Amino acid sequence: MHAFRFPAALAGLALVSVLAAACGSAASTPTTAPIPTAAPATAAPASEAMPSSGSSGAVVVNVAGGILVGPTGMALYTKGTDPGSCTAGCLAAWPPLTVPSGGSASAGSGVTGAVATVTRSDGTVQVTYKGLPLYYFASDSTAGTATGDGVGGFSVAKP
Repeated sequence: MHAFRFPAALAGLALVSVLAAACGSAASTPTTAPIPTAAPATAAPASEAMPSSGSSGAVVVNVAGGILVGPTGMALYTKGTDPGSCTAGCLAAWPPLTVPSGGSASAGSGVTGAVATVTRSDGTVQVTYKGLPLYYFASDSTAGTATGDGVGGFSVAKP
């Protein structure tokens, strides 16, 4: 009977070790650490800027749970009042909501402010809300979460 408990206990210990390591590395990273200059491979929200297949290149900003969200429901953020303040390394943690070349941006139901676009210095076209560029937070992993609110001067965008 003990032979069956040992492998289960060992597997449980291995799972706890993996989870602790994953949580420990995220919790031990200070918010003032240098941001890498290249976007991380897991920064999936940046791809939300591209419309889904069959779309005409239009990106619609919507409201969900009282906040602005991109085309697949990921939270959107703005940074202070300086529209050009997120460049270079900042973009790894804060990928911009962009539209494809020739695309457009529009406000969905519940969005009360003006949605427009601005051309960034690198030539990409970024979506703006009330004149401020919109960004995702690379650490948000599921639609409806807004873990970046208050991080690095960014605030979740509200209608």
